[in-house]
Amino acid sequence: MTIQSNIATVSDTLVVSEFIYLLIDELAAGAGPDRKTMEAATRQVLAMKGVTSIVATEGAAPVGVIMLNECAAIYAGGLFGEISELYVSKEHRSKGIAAQLVDAAETYAKEHGWKRLEVGAPPQPNWDRTLQFYLREGFAEVGPRLRKLL
Repeated sequence: MTIQSNIATVSDTLVVSEFIYLLIDELAAGAGPDRKTMEAATRQVLAMKGVTSIVATEGAAPVGVIMLNECAAIYAGGLFGEISELYVSKEHRSKGIAAQLVDAAETYAKEHGWKRLEVGAPPQPNWDRTLQFYLREGFAEVGPRLRKLL
């Protein structure tokens, strides 16, 4: 299986939004936003400066996506990247595609002078497999991520 990773553009909105819809649907057990809402948000986000989407394909078929956001913080020594979403289609999981997407994200990060990549893993212990994946990929636990909706 040969997997290609390519930077997505706004023209890839339908592909990216479908993957993110499936990710949120899986994480939220069906309580996520509808596809049209997700498509509109995807189109807006893909057009933003500092946001990058990388789509993995097998032949012409998309099989996964990773979303990156450029951030900056003093603790991080300047610019760094945040993985906000990572999804691989169910039929393509456990084939190394997620690891290839993380590798592509690392390459992108280095090319843009980012000092690190950060990611928030989903709630534990329900999503322990996700946490274990990131640990295998060289990430270290530094505490939970919190949010406040505005």
